[in-house]
Amino acid sequence: MSGSPIPESLTASVTGRLTPTNYGSFNSRSQVGTGSVAPYEDVDVVKRHLVQPSDAGDLADSEEASLISGPTKGKQADNNFGDDEFSSLQLQGGDVTRPIYKWTEQAERQNKMQRSKSFHQPRPEPEHDTLDINSIKVPGGFRRNHLRRLAGSPSGTERRGLYQPQVEAQQPPLFTSSFLEFLTIYGHFAGEELEEDDEALGPNEYFSSGEDTDGYGSGEDHEPMEDSALLPPSKRRRRRKVRTTGNNSPTNAMMLLLKSFVGTGVLFLPRAYLNGGMIFSNAVLVCVAMLSYYCFVLLVNTRLRVDGSFGDMGGILYGKWMRFVILSSIVISQIGFVAAYTVFTAENLQAFIKAVSNCKTSISIPWLILMQMVIFLPFSLLRDIGKLGFTALIADAFILIGLAYLLYYDIITLNAEGVADIILFNDDNWTLFIGTAIFTFEGIGLIIPIQESMRHPEKFPKVLLLVMAIITVLFTVMGAVSYAAYGSDTETVVLLNLPQDNHMVNAVQLLYSCAILLSTPLQIFPAIRIVETELFTRSGKYNPYIKWQKNVFRFFMVMLCAGIAWGGADHLDKFVALVGNFACIPLVYIYPPLLHLRGVARTKWWKYSDMVLCAFGLVAMAYTTSLTVLSWANSEPKNPGYCDKKGTGLI
Repeated sequence: MSGSPIPESLTASVTGRLTPTNYGSFNSRSQVGTGSVAPYEDVDVVKRHLVQPSDAGDLADSEEASLISGPTKGKQADNNFGDDEFSSLQLQGGDVTRPIYKWTEQAERQNKMQRSKSFHQPRPEPEHDTLDINSIKVPGGFRRNHLRRLAGSPSGTERRGLYQPQVEAQQPPLFTSSFLEFLTIYGHFAGEELEEDDEALGPNEYFSSGEDTDGYGSGEDHEPMEDSALLPPSKRRRRRKVRTTGNNSPTNAMMLLLKSFVGTGVLFLPRAYLNGGMIFSNAVLVCVAMLSYYCFVLLVNTRLRVDGSFGDMGGILYGKWMRFVILSSIVISQIGFVAAYTVFTAENLQAFIKAVSNCKTSISIPWLILMQMVIFLPFSLLRDIGKLGFTALIADAFILIGLAYLLYYDIITLNAEGVADIILFNDDNWTLFIGTAIFTFEGIGLIIPIQESMRHPEKFPKVLLLVMAIITVLFTVMGAVSYAAYGSDTETVVLLNLPQDNHMVNAVQLLYSCAILLSTPLQIFPAIRIVETELFTRSGKYNPYIKWQKNVFRFFMVMLCAGIAWGGADHLDKFVALVGNFACIPLVYIYPPLLHLRGVARTKWWKYSDMVLCAFGLVAMAYTTSLTVLSWANSEPKNPGYCDKKGTGLI
């Protein structure tokens, strides 16, 4: 073989032993290390002086290309070859320059092998809801999909309409769509991922701890030691599920907000009006509504700037301790709600049993709380929030019936008997009204997911303003009218002021009790999932021991709520005020301005207003909570009930 051999430096470059140099103006993509003393060659620099297929094609166009002689920098070519058939051996002196061409080809091949050969191509979004499988994988999805396909067909049976829905065809109204969306939103309470994701794990996988999953955590694994397992189970990060783009209109968002705000708290307002006084209560209720709306908007604006849940925003802006504090407040508030609803249901059921038995039978409140706990235990084992749909749907219908009948009877009572003995301001128990009002307006856990569900999230503040105005009018009317109707005799549960010998009243009491009883599992679901996610990293899908550990924990949470309800059963109005002052004030009036201060506020005015609001929340929480506890210690005896007034003995 003629010609000089390839230099050793080129051979060393092929094997990866390269030395960096500043020669040339191209990127050093072939650089491997800096410890070698061998000269370094840049593939791009060498390739500039070699014949390329395009250069060879230009030479082939000339009939005399094979006869050309002279200094051509090695770019000699033979005729009759294309780009696909190009070979350096066809050039003049190709056997001499062949090692250089082979070296460049090997170096380029090695660089290509270092890059991933995979590609990402996301699944295209369906062009129509009829073709979207996610619209079928919900309760009643097959039936609605069938109706949509029929609506898109020119005739009820023509087959081509099943797969080509016409744009001009009017879709049938889906009355349950907003309710199913409400359940989905509850699965993202406070923006957290609360849906069970054990199905994503294999037999030997477990979720990494919270420190690994947080974007603000260290995420470093511990160094394996002698006692470490040789084949440890694979670890998977607990990934946040990709939320689909919101498609809710402002009207649907408004309905979801009304569902989240209107509940049992409105029935505590008449007694709260007695504790605060008519004028004071009306003024404070409006102020609480305005201040709550302002704090909700602060949270929404922070969410638009910082991508994350309520707790994640605190972790990103302040650290993991803030995330822990926010999630702890959410858990405490939800446990308080569940306990208050349990006592409410117990008192209503007790009154119902006394009424239907003509005051001959009575079951004590602790036993009724225990009976509810037995019902809640199997519900707490449900991992899929969608399975709670039938209970929450029935509860919404019963609550609507109860509120309508209560307002109807209040108006009849005022028309027949006039305004009862009311006071304008109660200087003894006014702090109880503040806590109850905040308890009633508390719905911050669903603000973030409802905003995310909107097609245009920037319209959410206007929708929220309209909803806050509607529920403020509703709460003011229900509280003021009921207090004006019953005065100083207003019960903690205003349904007890209705005539207990009326069968319609008994039916309303039973329906409302069932409504709260059926909606309570939905209230405790966020608290269970938040704590469970932080405590358990392993899946119970393939391990019965871990699965029963989770089940025992869920039983413990239900029993904890029942125990707290037992302790606050004697003074439900004070217990509700305590939950509002201690648990709800931080969630509404402290954490949102703190997050806005660090994440959004840039001007001095915004910073000062956030700090003032934070200080106000801290002072209000400490002051009202302490006064509520003192009023609980110095509480007066309960008003006589229906059977006490009737004078019938109980057995």
